[in-house]
Amino acid sequence: MFSYKTSAFAALVGISLAVIPPVVRSATIDVTVGGPNGTVAYAPEYVNASIGDVVRFTFEQKNHTVTQSSFASPCSPLANGFDSGFVPVAANVTSDFITAELTIENTNPVWVYCRQTGHCEEGMVFAVNPGSDAKFAAFKAAAMGQNSTSTASASIVTVTATVTASGGETITTTYGSYPGSSAPTAATSTDHKVIVGDNGTLTYNPANITAQIGDTVTFEFHQKNHTVTQSSFADPCTALSASSPGTVSFDSGFMPVATNATTFPTVTIQINDTKPFWAYCRQSTPVSHCESGMVFSVNAVENSNSSFEAFQAKALALNTTASASGSASLSSPSATSTSNSALSIHGIYGAGTVIAVVGAAVGVLL
Repeated sequence: MFSYKTSAFAALVGISLAVIPPVVRSATIDVTVGGPNGTVAYAPEYVNASIGDVVRFTFEQKNHTVTQSSFASPCSPLANGFDSGFVPVAANVTSDFITAELTIENTNPVWVYCRQTGHCEEGMVFAVNPGSDAKFAAFKAAAMGQNSTSTASASIVTVTATVTASGGETITTTYGSYPGSSAPTAATSTDHKVIVGDNGTLTYNPANITAQIGDTVTFEFHQKNHTVTQSSFADPCTALSASSPGTVSFDSGFMPVATNATTFPTVTIQINDTKPFWAYCRQSTPVSHCESGMVFSVNAVENSNSSFEAFQAKALALNTTASASGSASLSSPSATSTSNSALSIHGIYGAGTVIAVVGAAVGVLL
């Protein structure tokens, strides 16, 4: 349960070690929440812990939470999960920080975020036993992918192209690039080759390309039975024709290729603008290829919240077998709890409350 103290726990004294049975000593793992200079992060961002270990969160400046979520929904509280509640710490507080201790009951992943407005979408997430660097990166990318401000302030780049047609006629065309994407060029077109199912893997290779207006993309289908089906950033594993009825979209259809095949079918599409193009494989036997990360993009806006990595993370998050959370909980006067483990909070709240600035929001890119 929650307890508030002005000092550390009193040391245990006067105990005879001879009468204490041997035990496996647990470790205490320290994690800093927030910090000076407006830090919006947990440090470190994830840890690996054994059963019985204690993860100790130290709340520094600003006003943060430690709230359990799930891999599938990184910025939403998990039903019956733990939540520290907001812990405001004034900028002039430099010692006696509040701490929260989470006791680990099993080694399943535990996913955490800060529910201060906008902090999760800025990447303020944390995990215990995420499984791998890549899995945590996917969790963080999915959180940041929920922030749809990536291209709001980007400007459109215009290009004027003069083309000499047959018979000597010249045609001048002015067109623009999608905000945040690379500028269009008037050079000759390029064909981009993409291997679908390269070496038996559930991948497109390459999985993300940059293409100009007039370029073509040729998909070469290798062994197994894959598709290239257009989707949207918001719904990576749903055909665009289903998520946006009436929208003209692309679907190669299934392309079965035998194991011993030496020639491979191809499908070519032409790029007509620089707006991001999102696609996935809709094969679901024996497992969902899309939910295994088999997605593809053209002109994804990198270094943004609508990057290819964020798109792929959304697809991976749909895999329900990958989103099991570890057992963990807290008890406090204002928190939800379960009975599997305990999170206790110690310290004195610093004076003052720091409120995060709410970021602007725009429509999700399709």
